[in-house]
Amino acid sequence: MAMDLIKRIESEFLNSEVPDFKAGDRVTVYYKIREGNKERVQLFQGDVIQRRNSGISETFTVRKMSNGVGVERIFPLHSPNIEKVEVNKKGKVRRARIFYLRQLTGKKARIKERRG
Repeated sequence: MAMDLIKRIESEFLNSEVPDFKAGDRVTVYYKIREGNKERVQLFQGDVIQRRNSGISETFTVRKMSNGVGVERIFPLHSPNIEKVEVNKKGKVRRARIFYLRQLTGKKARIKERRG
């Protein structure tokens, strides 16, 4: 009974405009940033290395290379600060969490594109 109520309230806050993506995909996250009383949208483009949890608490981690340094950022999937998530490329990987990318550099760190 109580779990039903929690699930019903959570479903109201779920972001329905989330595209279908998984680990290995190259995405661009449009994230709202507040600086004082100004608000702007910042882009973060990289490879999804994991998706975890489910429902309102679902998060995904995006990794990109910035000036030769790996930068990872964890985004809550249903956050109101995420304006949109754009899938640029579908990646072909064999596992759900691709942390092995952290040790790879250069051409080895590339992910093959999934056809179809």
